[in-house]
Amino acid sequence: MRICIKNGTVFSPSNNINDKRDVYIDKGKIISLKKKPNGFKSDLDINAKDKIILPGLVDICGRLGEIGSEKNIAIKNELKAANRSGITSICVPPDIQPTIDTPAIVEFINRRASESNRANIFPLGALTQELNGKELTEMFLLKAAGCIGVSNGDVAIENTEVLRRAFEYAKSCDLTVFIFAEDSKIKNNGVAHEGAISTRLGLPAIPETAETIAISRALLLIEQTDVRAHFCRLSSGRGVELIREAKKNGLKVTADVSICNLHLTDIDIADYNSNCHLQPPLRDDSDRKRLIEGLIDDTISAVCSNHQPHDENAKSAPFSLTQAGASTVEHLLPLILHVSMHGAGFTFEEAILSVTSKPAKILGIKKGMLEENSDADLCIFDPNKNIDIDKNNLLSAGKNTPFNGWNLTGSVTHTILDGKLIFNSD
Repeated sequence: MRICIKNGTVFSPSNNINDKRDVYIDKGKIISLKKKPNGFKSDLDINAKDKIILPGLVDICGRLGEIGSEKNIAIKNELKAANRSGITSICVPPDIQPTIDTPAIVEFINRRASESNRANIFPLGALTQELNGKELTEMFLLKAAGCIGVSNGDVAIENTEVLRRAFEYAKSCDLTVFIFAEDSKIKNNGVAHEGAISTRLGLPAIPETAETIAISRALLLIEQTDVRAHFCRLSSGRGVELIREAKKNGLKVTADVSICNLHLTDIDIADYNSNCHLQPPLRDDSDRKRLIEGLIDDTISAVCSNHQPHDENAKSAPFSLTQAGASTVEHLLPLILHVSMHGAGFTFEEAILSVTSKPAKILGIKKGMLEENSDADLCIFDPNKNIDIDKNNLLSAGKNTPFNGWNLTGSVTHTILDGKLIFNSD
């Protein structure tokens, strides 16, 4: 299909494009960002007047329900929700159903993605078999099957020697290790940040040291093995400081943060709101502010949705017994732009970079940028259109959003993947 997007402002900060241009697309590629190619006749014209044309978003962590279910409905629902926020590429951690620990599972996920044809899905392979923290997976074979990195998901590897050997194996395969830093012993089945709120509510607490001790252990092993590592979903200000110092010392580390931890704090669970039961937990406002500071100075490079859709039953029990996670993929773009409007010093440009080219660079994929001859993965954003978040109107099967009732500025009107229009708000 040939598409012409007219009258819009093309904004691709990683290659310094920010001006009014027409975009010409043919055979899945952007063939011109300047003038109309000779002989070009469009099949579809899109008027983007007063709108911004952005690279397709790259979500560095999102779960898509049970990919292994017999019907391919779950993944389609979640990808439709992602498209609504302009997401065209999404990285899936290994702790899903089925666990991504064999080449056969990787091939199965790739087939599901191809059938859905709604986003580029980039799987992370498991570090250990069945995420058991004991036997290493065949990382070389997982990479050959299409995994762009390895991780143990949200399941901690308690044995330090196993973790060291996993880092060494990943290094030999030239794979990035994605680390969710949490010490399971210190967490001790906690469900909320250790502080005044968890004490008042009588909830089992997760101290900051559950994150910082796990980061410190991993950093020492990264230094020893020289593996390339990415820390997933930081939640504490002290954790940001540890990563900042490691980067200054030359370690090959990067980090991301969940969109929820940039907006919400432990105060938001004060009425036992189970939609704010998250992993990692929401910490206090000083942590939230220091996470934003980490984004500003590039200690934290990327922002993810950390999308985890749950059914109503999973969130309807007493807070401690509910499943952690929030449905967030549908509003990632307006939410990160909300941070830029209200987070001092965090600019619109930095916000877009954090969900496009920066996560793409971490994943080692050629996405998140608009240029001639690149894949035509992009979205069109209307900065003048407000949206009200209503959980009952979510495209995701998971209605467990902590942002229900929020009003946000700006909305995605079109999403294009591989030169095909896959979302149109009209």
